[in-house]
Amino acid sequence: MSAEKKRPRRTAERILEVTLDLFNRFGEPNVSTTLISAELNISPGNLYYHYPAKDELINSLFDRYERSLDELLRAADGVRHIEDAWLFFHMLFELIWQYRFLYRDLNDLLSKNRRLETHFQFVLKNKSKAVSELLAGLGLGGAVRMDSREAAPVATAMVVVLTYWLSFEYVRDPRHALEPASAGAALARGAFHTLSLLMPYLDAASRNHLHTLVGAYAEG
Repeated sequence: MSAEKKRPRRTAERILEVTLDLFNRFGEPNVSTTLISAELNISPGNLYYHYPAKDELINSLFDRYERSLDELLRAADGVRHIEDAWLFFHMLFELIWQYRFLYRDLNDLLSKNRRLETHFQFVLKNKSKAVSELLAGLGLGGAVRMDSREAAPVATAMVVVLTYWLSFEYVRDPRHALEPASAGAALARGAFHTLSLLMPYLDAASRNHLHTLVGAYAEG
């Protein structure tokens, strides 16, 4: 009985792993359930047993992403220094990269999937809240000096970069931008350009340290 229960669970998880890989490689609109079942070497009926519709695959992957995102965003209020902020945004971009199909095909997905449309509004809201907490923490740590009236638009601009950075990378270099070999440089650029919005507000030491962090990552 126990083995029988575990086997469907493993199959369901394997389906999600393969689907995520295919979505990331080819884009969700270009991946059919037939392709997914062929890649898994299972029958379409077996796939439908676990996920009766393609939207259920998308929603299940999004649920995984959202849980990981919520856990990561909770770390924002602990940021006090620019190195903490660099690590936070780099980890955030790594998570976005892991589920990059969501961002690559974002507008198309939202237009077709009402649940995703609703939940992505919460994603934006939670990102904005976390970035605002991060800015407040950097202020407490002395790294940032910012008028309270400036914090909200700066936080919004940072969330915009977070949300659409991979789209920018794709437009800039469609043939290579979303390939794994390009990931490290793309994520570092995303983290830097998000934090670069703070340049006018950073103290001199934090500004120099940010450039040092970016340079060290590029050399690594």
